[in-house]
Amino acid sequence: MDFIQIRFLDILDIFLVAFLFYQVYMLIRGTVAINIVSGIAATYLIWLFVKALNMELLGSILGQVMGVGVIAIMIVFQQEIRKFLLMIGTRYFSNSNFTWANLLGIFGKGEQELSKVRIYPILNAVSSMASTKTGALIVIAQKSDLTAYAETGQSLAAETSQRLLESIFFKNSPLHDGAVIIQDEKIRAASCVLPVSQDQSLPKHLGLRHRAALGISEISDAFIIIVSEETGYISYTSNGRIKTNIQANDLRRLMEETFEVKKLEKAPALAD
Repeated sequence: MDFIQIRFLDILDIFLVAFLFYQVYMLIRGTVAINIVSGIAATYLIWLFVKALNMELLGSILGQVMGVGVIAIMIVFQQEIRKFLLMIGTRYFSNSNFTWANLLGIFGKGEQELSKVRIYPILNAVSSMASTKTGALIVIAQKSDLTAYAETGQSLAAETSQRLLESIFFKNSPLHDGAVIIQDEKIRAASCVLPVSQDQSLPKHLGLRHRAALGISEISDAFIIIVSEETGYISYTSNGRIKTNIQANDLRRLMEETFEVKKLEKAPALAD
């Protein structure tokens, strides 16, 4: 009696397929696409059932539907497919800096390097703007290339400072509407336009500023800070997830863990 032989490549194949399905699920979770996928899966199961019962007419019709299913999926899910490919290309293969560390990073492994960012001027500005209910959207780039989004705004290339951030987001400032992108310890651009998330699970009370923050975090590894103009609450998004109404000191501890802090920088005492 012959036993089924399981090779290492078979195990790898199963792992890769499971990982792919997981990434697709995470991509469409909370959107209308999940309902469409459920409909396609139900249609496929009905087709298998009809074939088993030898119902030729209905089976032929459903067979034709399934035959053009790939093209239909590409049309229906064009936004989700574009988003998925953009996320992979931006996070791991941008700037032609492909390395084995990038490849391992896709699977959640590899050495993680902390980005160099002057976090304390940002934290001081965020704390001050929260106290005055000044709306703000600050994108802190890491490895992902955000050039395309920086080019939608006003180029600055200025040193990161509390005064400059507060001046940009002052309600009468011509640059306050949009996002600030910080990269390599400098404010690269202001008044930038970001992609808006289509996640329907996002609470309705969160406005366009929060949706834009979540949208850019879904396709990049950027760390985004939001200050609500209505409530003064501080929120942040990272890796497609949002955390709302956090305290300034909690944000400081998180940023100290996420970014490389210069020894010359002094941690401020932030009021909760």
